[in-house]
Amino acid sequence: MKIDYKKIGLKCGLEIHQMLNTKTKLFCNCPTLIRQDNPDTEFVRRLRPTRSEMGEMDPAALFEFKKGVKYRYQVYEDSVCLVEMDEEPPHDINPEAIKIGLIIALMLRSMIVDEIQVMRKIVIDGSNTSGFQRTALIALGGKIKVGKKEIPIQTICIEEDASRKVGENREGGEIIYRLDRMGIPLIEIATAPVIETPEEAERVAYKIGQLLRVTGKVKRGLGTIRQDLNISIREGARIEIKGVQELSLISRIVKNEVIRQINLIKIKEELIARNVKPSSLKNEFIDVTDIFLKTSSKIAKRALKKGGVALAVKLPGFAGIIGSEIQPGRRLGTEFADRARYWADVGGIFHSDELPAYGISKEEVQLVKERLGCKEKDGFVLVFEEKTKAEKALNAVIERAREALEGVPEETRGANPDGTTRFLRPMPGKARMYPETDIRPFIVTDSLLREIRHSMPELPESKLEKFKHKYGLSDEMAKRMIESYYLDLFEKAVEELKVSASLVASTLENTLVNLRREGYPIERLTDEKIFGVFKLLAEGRIAKEAIPDILAFLSKNPDMSPEDSIRKLNLVQLSVEEIKNIVDEVIRENIKEVKARGERAVGLVMGKVMQRVRGRADGKLVSEIVKEMLSAVLSS
Repeated sequence: MKIDYKKIGLKCGLEIHQMLNTKTKLFCNCPTLIRQDNPDTEFVRRLRPTRSEMGEMDPAALFEFKKGVKYRYQVYEDSVCLVEMDEEPPHDINPEAIKIGLIIALMLRSMIVDEIQVMRKIVIDGSNTSGFQRTALIALGGKIKVGKKEIPIQTICIEEDASRKVGENREGGEIIYRLDRMGIPLIEIATAPVIETPEEAERVAYKIGQLLRVTGKVKRGLGTIRQDLNISIREGARIEIKGVQELSLISRIVKNEVIRQINLIKIKEELIARNVKPSSLKNEFIDVTDIFLKTSSKIAKRALKKGGVALAVKLPGFAGIIGSEIQPGRRLGTEFADRARYWADVGGIFHSDELPAYGISKEEVQLVKERLGCKEKDGFVLVFEEKTKAEKALNAVIERAREALEGVPEETRGANPDGTTRFLRPMPGKARMYPETDIRPFIVTDSLLREIRHSMPELPESKLEKFKHKYGLSDEMAKRMIESYYLDLFEKAVEELKVSASLVASTLENTLVNLRREGYPIERLTDEKIFGVFKLLAEGRIAKEAIPDILAFLSKNPDMSPEDSIRKLNLVQLSVEEIKNIVDEVIRENIKEVKARGERAVGLVMGKVMQRVRGRADGKLVSEIVKEMLSAVLSS
C-alpha cells in the first residue's frame, strides 16, 4: 500500500527508555545486574487500584484489577532487597543516576528543573510490586537535530525500571515476574509528535540512541533500550505502542499502525453504509452447545468435555468485515480475539468469516446462523469455554464491535516481532500520577551543574574527527564506530590498553558480526569479557589471531573468564624461542622441498608453521622469524 503520510496527517512521537549504567539501583544499594541464573526465593501478591488525590480511578489500572490475577515474584538475595519487595520505604534517589540524566539533558539543550520531585505512576499489571512506578521529571524542552530538521524534546525523566515477565501459570491464574531488573535507573526522553514518516521515526530514535551511547554511561544489549511510539492520523486516534526493542522495527511498526488505522476507518464507513448502529450490537448470548455435541472439531470437543459450553453472539452487518485484514496477517477478528483473551483469558474465538474450518462443518455453521437469526450481511462470534469465561469473552467482543463504529479506539498496544501490534490495555488516564511522599526532593544546585558541565562528553562530530586523525581509522570505520553500540568500549580499550584502534574497531564491528552470522550467541558477551580479551592482547598473553576463537568460546561459555578460555583452548602466547623451535622443525621436516624452492619456500614454511601456532603467535612476528631462519638455511 502506497501512503501519502502528509495527506493522511501522520503524527508520531517517541519515548526512549534507556537503562543507565550505574553501580546501584535508583532507590536502594542493590547492584544493577540482569541475572540469568535461578532465583533464590519467591513470593505472591495481589494488586489493587487506588484513587488519585482528585478522587478519580485510572481506567487502565481498573482494567488490570478486574482480571483478578495473582503475581508471583522471583528474588535474588544478593541483588534484590526489601525496597523492590515493597517491604521497606525507598532510599534517597541515586545521585549518580541524576548526574547522568542531567548530562544527557544538557546535551539536548533542555531546561533543568531546580528541584527534582519523585512521583508515583499507577501501574498494576504486576510489573511493580508496589502497584506504581516511581518517576522524576529532571528537564523540560530541548531539541535534537536529525538531518536538517530539529525535533523538539518535551520532557526528560529518570525512573525505575519494572520487573521482567518470565512466565505465566494460566491454570493458577498467575503471572510470574523476576525482580532483578526492577529498580534499575532509566532515562525517559519524550519527543514532540512532529515526526511525519516511518523512516523519520527510525532516524530520530537512532540519533537519540547515538547521543546516549556517546555518554558512555548507558547499558547495552537486548532489553536495555526500549522505544514507545505515539501514533495518530487524521480521523484516527492516538495509539501508544509499547516496548519496541529493535531499532530496525520502528519504521515497519509506524507504517503498519498507519495501515491499521486507515483500514479501521474504512470499516467504520462500511458499517455506517450498512446502517449498523451501537444499539444493533446487543449483549445477547445464545447457547448453541447442542449443535456441537457430535462435532469433529477437536477444540470444541475438548472444551465441552471439560464442562464448557458453546456460546454465540450475532454481529448485525459484520459479515465479510470480521475477516478483513487490517494489518499484515491480522484481521478485525484478531482484534476481537485479543480483547476476549485479555478480558476472559480464553484460548481464542471463532468468527463467521473464517468458518467452516478447524473441524467445524458447513452444516454446523448454518445451524448457528439459523439459531441466531442471522441475515445475509450478519456475522457471528462463537466461543467454546466455561460459561462465565465465555460470557466475559463475548462481552469484550461486543464492546470492540461497538468501537468499530467509531473507527479507531484509543488504546495501548504491544509490538510484535513482525512489526504488527496487539492490544495490551486501555489508554491510561490523567489520574495515574501523584506525589511520592517517602522520598525527599533532590535540589539541583549551581555547583552541581558546573561540575556536570566540566565533565560533558564529546559530541559525535568531535569524536569522528578524533577517530580519523588521532586513532587513524578510515572514514568508513570512523563513522561505523560513532554509530556503534560498542562506542564506549572501543574508546576504553584504545585509551586504557593502548591496543590498535583498527584492531579493536574491526573486532567489534566485523568479528562479532561474523560470529553472530555463524550462530554464536554473542549477546552473552559482556563488556567486561570483551575488554578482558583486549587486555590479554595488550599484556602479550595472546595473539590477535586468537581473538575470534576466544570470543566464540566465551559466547557459549558465559560463566568462564577470558583467562579460562585461553587455557581451555590452548591459546597461551608462545615465546619467540618456542616459535623459532617450531619453524626449525618445519624447515628440517621439509628440507628437500625448501632447498628446491629457494626463497619461494617462504609460503610453504609459513603455511605449515601457522597451522601449528595459529592463535598462539602474532602472524607478523612468525613471518619475520620464518624469513630470517629460511635465509640462514639457504645461505649455508
